[in-house]
Amino acid sequence: MTAQHHSAKTPQGASPEPETAAPVILFDGVCNLCNGTVNFIIDRDPEAHFRFAALQSQAGQALLTRYGLPEGYLDSIVLVEGGQTHTQSTSMLKILQGLGAPWNWLGMFLLVPQPLRDGAYRLIARNRYRWFGKQETCRVPTEDIKTRFLE
Repeated sequence: MTAQHHSAKTPQGASPEPETAAPVILFDGVCNLCNGTVNFIIDRDPEAHFRFAALQSQAGQALLTRYGLPEGYLDSIVLVEGGQTHTQSTSMLKILQGLGAPWNWLGMFLLVPQPLRDGAYRLIARNRYRWFGKQETCRVPTEDIKTRFLE
């Protein structure tokens, strides 16, 4: 399965919902690797370009539904940006592009064929709990970063 890009679904005859001004990163809220990745992004995003939501949260599930991803989807960090979603390696590389130098330089790996990138991503994703562990509950953001998380 390769990374897919999904556009927002609009019911027939309805106007599309306004897009979130900031890109949103959906992540597995109980995964230690995923939470570490969120901390890494927050530390390198002082202008608060990105917002966050756990995939297990109400906001996360609503965004999954809106963009046609299955309920309970936990296979990938998802980047919601510009009315589309990006998953697997593409989501990570696009997030890194949004962090500025030197991290944005890693965006050049988007030139690597997607099946190769996504194969490596899936290997890590499949083993993330075994290699990095997991929490019993989703993270609760501290007061200083709480405004960056959707509920």
